[in-house]
Amino acid sequence: MKKKLPEFKNEDDERKFWATADSTEYVDWQAAKRKNLVHLKPSLRTISLRLPVSMIEDLKVLANRRDVPYQSLLKVFLAERLARERRPIA
Repeated sequence: MKKKLPEFKNEDDERKFWATADSTEYVDWQAAKRKNLVHLKPSLRTISLRLPVSMIEDLKVLANRRDVPYQSLLKVFLAERLARERRPIA
């Protein structure tokens, strides 16, 4: 018999709980089924980033060519670079 999950007041409390808890005491992983969470949106955090004006202008020009907001294009560029940096070095 698996333990009953406690009620959490907020996401931070739940995060603290799972940082120390053994999930196998609460979840029957053998009976688990994979789910595709296509509509799940990642948590976002606003940051302040100082960039040279010329770099922002270049980014806006490139974004305009692709018909996307420049901040969205910046996120794409960052995601691509992060993916490249995570790859093992051959």
